[in-house]
Amino acid sequence: MNSTTGTVDFKVGDETYQTWYNIVGDLKSGKRPLVTLHGGPGMSHIYMISHTEIYSLYDIPVIFYDQLGIGKSTHLRDKPAEFWTPELFMDELDNLLVQLGVESDFDLLGHSWGGMLAADYVAQRQPPGLHRLVISSSPPSEQLWEESMRGYLEAFPVEFKEMVLKHEREGTVSSAEYQAAIQVFMNKHTCQTIPWPEELVASFASVEEDPTVSNAMSGPAQFHSTGSLRTWSVIDRLHRIPCPTLVTNGPEEGAQDYVIAPFIEKIPKVKWVRFAKSHIAFFEDRDYYFKAIGDFLRVD
Repeated sequence: MNSTTGTVDFKVGDETYQTWYNIVGDLKSGKRPLVTLHGGPGMSHIYMISHTEIYSLYDIPVIFYDQLGIGKSTHLRDKPAEFWTPELFMDELDNLLVQLGVESDFDLLGHSWGGMLAADYVAQRQPPGLHRLVISSSPPSEQLWEESMRGYLEAFPVEFKEMVLKHEREGTVSSAEYQAAIQVFMNKHTCQTIPWPEELVASFASVEEDPTVSNAMSGPAQFHSTGSLRTWSVIDRLHRIPCPTLVTNGPEEGAQDYVIAPFIEKIPKVKWVRFAKSHIAFFEDRDYYFKAIGDFLRVD
């Protein structure tokens, strides 16, 4: 498969960092590329790599990259929490598009946090070269996501729920008991493909290796956000998304139907596809997922 990796310089103030990318396909082929935004914040792109299927099936070039602070891009463990903002990652995306020469003609797909970033980026900056947007299993506000996940927790046995919340209150989320409980929860509401695909395990491991971005923006607890995103919402800006937009979700994930409803209600040119399971349809419902994405991207 035609694959190219490299880095581009990304300047922030007086400092220059590197954003690592992987292009699958040929950007000079005449086909509009799909730029992908991984989740987290602070997970590597590895779990997204199955989106090479878009190139295999439809000959659409796909661009992956690791956002600043994670994976193969520059790590900045000493930066204060206020350094890590959605605007920083919007600037990084703008820079990457220009450096790769695709800013005048591209599609954009974001999963989970990547979809939050994508929605906010398009609503605020309305990039003229963007043709189509895919928001995959993402909430339009952190409050809605947290409310949804807490609702799922209520369905577990009382002693399970109380144990999890006790660890979060007391700051003992690194304990083996808490970590084992969160894995049980995520097996139902994050990825129901058991055992988890190696790429997904690797991306979660990248957070463990360097939790700087994750801790700053989300915090270490699963059901109580303490990071800078805890007050984040794009709901009041969704009407400003001008391009055709595909919103996808599953019935057993954080971005369940009522959570994504603002996307459906407020984005002017929106289509909604609902998959069968939870948060990562490209593992759980692979064929249907890539057909839905391909069908949407290939509409003239």
